[in-house]
Amino acid sequence: MQKLSERTAGFTDSVIRRMTRISSQYGAVNLSQGFPDFEPPKEILNRLKEVTEGDFHQYSITWGAQNFREALAEKQSGPMGHEIDPDKEIVVTCGSTEAMMAAMMTVANPGDKVIVFSPFYENYGADALLSGAEPIYVPLHPPLFHFDRDELEAAFQKQPKALILCNPSNPCGKVFTLEELTFIAELAIKYDVYVIADEVYEHIVYEPHRHTYIASLPGMWERTISCSSLSKTYSITGWRLGYIIASPEIIDVARKVHDFLTVGAAAPLQEAVIPGLKFGPDYYESLRQKYTKKRELFLNGLDDIGLAHTVPEGAYYVLMDIGEFHYDSDLEFCEVLAREVGVGAVPGSSFFKEPVNHLIRFHFAKKDATLKEALDRLSQIRKKMPAGSR
Repeated sequence: MQKLSERTAGFTDSVIRRMTRISSQYGAVNLSQGFPDFEPPKEILNRLKEVTEGDFHQYSITWGAQNFREALAEKQSGPMGHEIDPDKEIVVTCGSTEAMMAAMMTVANPGDKVIVFSPFYENYGADALLSGAEPIYVPLHPPLFHFDRDELEAAFQKQPKALILCNPSNPCGKVFTLEELTFIAELAIKYDVYVIADEVYEHIVYEPHRHTYIASLPGMWERTISCSSLSKTYSITGWRLGYIIASPEIIDVARKVHDFLTVGAAAPLQEAVIPGLKFGPDYYESLRQKYTKKRELFLNGLDDIGLAHTVPEGAYYVLMDIGEFHYDSDLEFCEVLAREVGVGAVPGSSFFKEPVNHLIRFHFAKKDATLKEALDRLSQIRKKMPAGSR
């Protein structure tokens, strides 16, 4: 038999999704894969019921239903500082996962270089490799996960085609400041580099931090591919509704890629979510307050147990330091944690290019009762975790 494609030789299956399966196997509280266990807004669910009786069961327009794109353009135009044309500057995708893959394939030719901040969401490296591109990793330095300006410019000097920016960041919860984004934008313009912006946590940002769309900065609309999703904002991760917003020249190419990747996102779900796209500022303020309380509950619980952790500025992830348990492998630690303690987490090494094995990632997008149960189990961690191999 001939050898299969070697494109996937540089990466494994998703460690995040693997840890969900392991959590399920051991009946662990799943704080690994970042999906909520509470319902979407009632307005969306009510519209979904109506849609099932309507004529929305066949293909929609490949790049997104007209009314969906119009509602999305109206929602995003103000915050992004640009009057978005729903007919020329949007393509609706099957989640932000496809949006990022389509963006990468729109920009990168085989052999091109792409800058990726580390830590990074695990798909980014795979997206680059599947596109035939070469990742250039630039570290974000803990505990605040700042980048070194000289290190970043050195990466730009390697003539990359694009930079991937996750803001707010998964897994570290960093929210890039206006000053940092301005510096990145200046480098992108100076070295003629595109920015692929993953902004799925745009509405989950904690005081006093503020999210800024890099596409809104001077000179950046034409070179930014803004990718996002409705999954986190409306608690509908299973609906797989994402999108790309960019200039007409970029969208023209992205639509071709999208067309041959998935044809189109689910038509009935596009129709059902439109009430959410029309929510006013009160909804997003309520969302921020909800997650602020969850962050406080979970982080205070970790503090009470005496477990060292980061403090996210945005998104809903926290990195916990497991150094005291003396495991050489954070993957082994997470597997034992699920089995013996009953809490699911993701090994931090799956997010870092650097040899980081002392961090694991939890998420707190869960009901308060779920978080309290997880904390109750974690309170027994020092009694139940067997000694590591170090």
